[in-house]
Amino acid sequence: MSTRHRPPVEARVYVPAPGEGSDVELMPAGDVTAGVVRMGGTIRRPHQPQSLAVAAYLDWLEDAGFEGAPRFLGRDGQGRDVLTFLAGQCAGPVPEAWVQSEELLASVARLLRRLHTASAGFVPDAHPFPPRHTAPGTGRPDPGDLVCHLDVTPQNVVVRDGLAVGLVDFDLAGPATAFKDSFNTAAHWAPLRDPADAWPGWEDTDPLRRLRIFADAYGWTDGERRALPGFGVEAAALSYRRMEHNARVLGGGWARMWDEGVGGLIRRRGAWLEDNAERLVAALSR
Repeated sequence: MSTRHRPPVEARVYVPAPGEGSDVELMPAGDVTAGVVRMGGTIRRPHQPQSLAVAAYLDWLEDAGFEGAPRFLGRDGQGRDVLTFLAGQCAGPVPEAWVQSEELLASVARLLRRLHTASAGFVPDAHPFPPRHTAPGTGRPDPGDLVCHLDVTPQNVVVRDGLAVGLVDFDLAGPATAFKDSFNTAAHWAPLRDPADAWPGWEDTDPLRRLRIFADAYGWTDGERRALPGFGVEAAALSYRRMEHNARVLGGGWARMWDEGVGGLIRRRGAWLEDNAERLVAALSR
């Protein structure tokens, strides 16, 4: 759909096609967004403060030729955001054994790099992303030279034939940097965490080897590879403060994650990154 023919995102209304299926399939709840359903070839999501910014971003990605993101179709009669459904497989809350595939891991990094290339030049002037909720004393604002996904977890990657082909759940998208987004993704997929927090069935995976595979496939520079441990430690400290603040102030899914122990997991991850800084740099060295 070209930009000449589609209405602006704030005025776009989704009109179901004649005979379109009305069966409703409840989709797995995200960390902070519930009530997402599939109806035929569409996904219906609750409208949120960032929805118009995300919709404009998805339009930009479509125009840039990036095929790995949903298309924004408009809002339905209930006011929900309507997106195209990306067919494929996503990981469960505890990533299954197939998620350990190194070929899949490399394809995630390549897909993310294509997203970042397609995102270049997008400026959300008409519909800015809402400011992130931050606690006093969380330090300087995140630098934001590129709009990124920022939540490329195994649960948010669509996989077909063992390769990453799409990204879903852009709720946390916003201005950041390519390295921040790629570090976050690597942290989810290696994964970079204290061995005590390993997912069941992942105890024997080698996170340093997987980190190197990701870095090579994405194309991290030598400087980014050397900076990773320090960047990760600082990111963990900031993430802890923000999660605590969001749980206390916003409640909902943030409070649920906090009650389930995400704060301790984040702190252990930061300590693990600091304790293994030399090993991380050595594993990434070319």
